[in-house]
Amino acid sequence: MRINKGVEWAGHACALLVPLWPDKGLSLSALAEFHDLPEPYMAKQMQALARAGIVSGGRGRSGFYALARSPAEITLLDILLAVDGDEPMFRCSEIRQNGPCGSKPAECKVPCNIAAGFWRAEEAYRASLAQVNLAALAGAVAAQLGPEKIAKAGEWIGANVRSRG
Repeated sequence: MRINKGVEWAGHACALLVPLWPDKGLSLSALAEFHDLPEPYMAKQMQALARAGIVSGGRGRSGFYALARSPAEITLLDILLAVDGDEPMFRCSEIRQNGPCGSKPAECKVPCNIAAGFWRAEEAYRASLAQVNLAALAGAVAAQLGPEKIAKAGEWIGANVRSRG
């Protein structure tokens, strides 16, 4: 399984917006600059998050982005689905019907154990992502960074923050 790097970028952008919720946010250029990411690609991720109702705002390079709802209500699954879509990761092609010993379609009415295993794993993966919300994640990230990096990030954010309205 490979997750699009845009999902990572969107997750970091949302985590950056957590301490600013509910009435503050950052411009697109600030969100891209914070992690030294290309602005056009960050714009694409932010637009996907906006379409999914995770962030609000936008409108160009100087557009303002803020979380659209409480960080406790936004999960990593929400971010993944917003950026990568809801298509299943595994798609069964019924390969067991191919080759010299292939099964007949009538013999394949029940999913094979391989497909069923992949589907169970994907369900578990999605359920796990649904358990991680931005509020909890932001606390864990802050604990991992330590006070010096938090202070540095706080200064940078303070210099770039915008108020809603």
